[in-house]
Amino acid sequence: MNTAETTPTGIRTFRVDVPQADVDDLIARLARTRFPRPAPGDDWQSGTPVSYLRDAVARWRAFDWRQAETRMNAFPHFATEIDGQTLHFVHVRSPHENATPLLLAHTYPGSFVDYLDMIGPLVDPVAHGGRGEDAFDVVVPDAPGFGFSQPVVDAGWTTARVAAAYDTLMRRLGYDSYGIHGSDNGALIARELGLLEPEGFLGLHVLQLFSFPTGDPEEFSRLEAQDHAGLEHMQWFQSVGGYNTMNASRPQTVAAGLSDSPVGVLAYSELFNSFGNGTSLVPLDSILTEVSVTWFANASAGMSRAYRENALAAAEPRVNAARTGVAVFADDFQTIRVFAERDNSNVVHWSRFDRGGHFAALEVPELVVGDIRTFFGPARAEA
Repeated sequence: MNTAETTPTGIRTFRVDVPQADVDDLIARLARTRFPRPAPGDDWQSGTPVSYLRDAVARWRAFDWRQAETRMNAFPHFATEIDGQTLHFVHVRSPHENATPLLLAHTYPGSFVDYLDMIGPLVDPVAHGGRGEDAFDVVVPDAPGFGFSQPVVDAGWTTARVAAAYDTLMRRLGYDSYGIHGSDNGALIARELGLLEPEGFLGLHVLQLFSFPTGDPEEFSRLEAQDHAGLEHMQWFQSVGGYNTMNASRPQTVAAGLSDSPVGVLAYSELFNSFGNGTSLVPLDSILTEVSVTWFANASAGMSRAYRENALAAAEPRVNAARTGVAVFADDFQTIRVFAERDNSNVVHWSRFDRGGHFAALEVPELVVGDIRTFFGPARAEA
């Protein structure tokens, strides 16, 4: 990775350019992998199975990282310092006039890579069968501690602080009005921007609103059949998502193993596979691109520590009143509208899709793009 000329705004160009020695080191480490002994049955019941890892490592050893770099560098990359922290981001301006500025906030354990398939259709819809009036200028940052926004220089990078940094970034780029789309960690950041509701904010479009039951019988009386299925999905996710507890309590312990073992990073990223429940549509090459970025950037410590920062913050609950849209995908966390509207008072858009999961941007990017266009259309007209 390297950076070059700095502009008067403090923004400098950036290029993904991993030294060949680092690429060779990764391949050598993969060749020396000592796999764990398989659990009985060697399935996903107790975590990432050895059979999956053996196949994935074989693919990773043959993975063309330079081709992945070329794909990433097809878009302009930049870096800047905000609140003492280096932020890496992709910024692509639309060829169409009056394009809507849109920030795309990525997942855990993702990065800017989440959105590579969406940038083209968002920026130049006409070239992808759409209309010029649906065009966006797109900004895709790596959150502090993720991807190439490294290293994290101080503590306290909660989702609220990241949201404030993102607002500063958009202003620094010259935008006085913009919206945000986010999923997973990015959805949490998007909601924090809704709470902040800076001047000119066009709203947040998310794949999840993480609202949970309070135990109030009146809430439960308004649940529909699909909501009860959503509650079951929440319970299942809690039963398999042990990384939440590890990251929030012992991130540096986790990072010691992940920073020294690429296969550890791959195994710990089992969320890309929906913990092996058979629903994930994320291609293996996309997973390998994501984990390669994590490995080359040595990002595991910062990514894990983000959970602890939020756990330590213990912020008081607040109602988000910003214009909000939700897209619920079939095999993702099932946002329950009764709870979501309790915590978010201005939900103006709600859609459901019968395919796609937690990483819909990697699985069904065309559906996410279409829903973003639908949500921001009215906001664009009112702005």
